[in-house]
Amino acid sequence: MALYKNGNLLKQSQHANFDKTYSPGDPTPDPGIYRCLACGDEIGIAKGHKLPPQNHHQHRLGLGSIKWQLIVCSVSVN
Repeated sequence: MALYKNGNLLKQSQHANFDKTYSPGDPTPDPGIYRCLACGDEIGIAKGHKLPPQNHHQHRLGLGSIKWQLIVCSVSVN
């Protein structure tokens, strides 16, 4: 689970991109923190990068397939 200290630096959003799931190797539409729905692992992705390939992030048997979901989106002010 992602952690934060200063809640006043975060803003809640209902944007549809938080509801989408992504597969290994998919390009990400938004920079931020993505969480694996099967195992809970979290990764930070920079703008324009792709999620790790299938062979980079492995699960124990029985956890299911790797699916990533955006949980925190970073916003550029430029």
